Amino acid sequence: MANAYFKVPTPVNEPIKSYGSGSPEKQSLKAKLKEMKSQEIEIPLIIGGKEVRTGNTGALKVPHDHSVNLGVYHKAGAKEVAMAVEASQKAFADWSRMPWEHRVAVFLKAADLLAGPWRDVLNGSTMLGQSKNAFQAEIDSACELIDFYRFNSHYLAQLYSEQPESSAGIWNRSEYRALEGFVFAVTPFNFTSIAGNLPTAPALTGCVSLWKPASSAVYSAYFIMKLLEEAGLPPGVINFIPGSGGQVGNPVMQNEHLAGVHFTGSTEVFQGMWRTIGDNISNLKYYPRIVGETGGKDFIFAHPSADVDALAVAALRGAFEYQGQKCSAASRMYIPKSLWKDFQDRYVPAVNEIKMGDVTDFRNFMNAVIDKGAFSDITGYIDHARDARDAEFITGGNYDDSKGWFIEPTTIVTTNPAFKTMQEEIFGPVLTIYVYDDNKLDETLALCDTTSPYALTGAIFAQDRAAIVKMADYLRDAAGNFYINDKPTGAVVGQQPFGGGRASGTNDKAGSAMNLLRWMSARSIKENMVPPKDWRYPFMESE
Repeated sequence: MANAYFKVPTPVNEPIKSYGSGSPEKQSLKAKLKEMKSQEIEIPLIIGGKEVRTGNTGALKVPHDHSVNLGVYHKAGAKEVAMAVEASQKAFADWSRMPWEHRVAVFLKAADLLAGPWRDVLNGSTMLGQSKNAFQAEIDSACELIDFYRFNSHYLAQLYSEQPESSAGIWNRSEYRALEGFVFAVTPFNFTSIAGNLPTAPALTGCVSLWKPASSAVYSAYFIMKLLEEAGLPPGVINFIPGSGGQVGNPVMQNEHLAGVHFTGSTEVFQGMWRTIGDNISNLKYYPRIVGETGGKDFIFAHPSADVDALAVAALRGAFEYQGQKCSAASRMYIPKSLWKDFQDRYVPAVNEIKMGDVTDFRNFMNAVIDKGAFSDITGYIDHARDARDAEFITGGNYDDSKGWFIEPTTIVTTNPAFKTMQEEIFGPVLTIYVYDDNKLDETLALCDTTSPYALTGAIFAQDRAAIVKMADYLRDAAGNFYINDKPTGAVVGQQPFGGGRASGTNDKAGSAMNLLRWMSARSIKENMVPPKDWRYPFMESE
């Protein structure tokens, strides 16, 4: 053990590369995309640092071009889950007791590798496997993941430095231990950075993880795993076990060593996991820490004093960047009648300029939705609106799956504030707008607060400061991440810790020290320098 308290470098958010015309980063990324697209790879499980092939494989397809096959990945089952649990428990003793600065060093190295030679690999795999354009990939799979590793390391050191007061003759100390057992990290398709953070945030504190990435994002997840190996992550600390929810999730959730769940995904799946833990609690060694972010029905609410130009840009970007496949994407909007015509005049022509297609054509703002299931679900909502009497389209409404899973940026206007697409999470490029009477601000704020069970993100637009105060207070519980005169997407690590309440999750704020605390078990230590040697107390000396 080193006789020093080490200061972790103060983190700074990773600068976003522009990928402008003729830029070196654009040329480099284009070359990597061409290389990756031309190769088919076989992705194994990685358990205890060893590659495991089960023979039960799934295809790695490109969402925007069905003809392109990136390879196959092997799927885990109950046997491999048992192997992963065993490997994690073997790794736990050394990893949890490793000096914290050496754990931190692994992730700081991973951040620097990702900022340099691995940047094109993670961005390229995210673009091809998840159909993200270059800018969306850059802010996600490069910058945000780099930020997670650097800021989490900084927060860890801060937490360790927090110590209790001591009275005379006493030295009190707090020790932040890792959770015994393992943490089950279940990660989504839509953000590579989330996939890279959910298994590693617990690992940074000394925990060990079993990681099940989304089947539609195994491609980029595998490269994260290889990045961590190059950074020096010891075998068994994180075990990579892609596969179906039932084949992987069921045996994991019933394992006695389950100590925590770090989840991002659907509300239904998360509630099922929570229910399974409750039903099985008497068979577990620990009370698992349950951390989850499950989606949203995110809003933009405009006041009559709103800047219409800013409002139109926020609605377009908030609803249609990455095809609306963000848990924070703008999905419903409330706008006063007094602004409605001016808003349409700016918004509709701008949406109609959006180009959609292959990610390798950098002129495309939008690409494809992730897979057939998503395509079917999203277009079902569009068809419902098409058949409804109380809704109309002002943009989009069309879709095509002949080459890729393409859906136009669709805007629905409804006269019914409880319309289906105003209430239910769609997770696609569909924005529904309700136009309200200017004199019904309070009633419409109440609608915004109560229409959806979710409370993840929301945005208000106003120039009137008194209105901003009123709206922000009324909607205080409607969103865990709240934006004033900005779109409801784009939270930055270290700046806007991310998470929501109600049906949106446990609001444990990824990208902050609050999240790391969930993976720690504190031990309070009291050392008495001069312990008493007489059992009698002074009060006993006289009657």
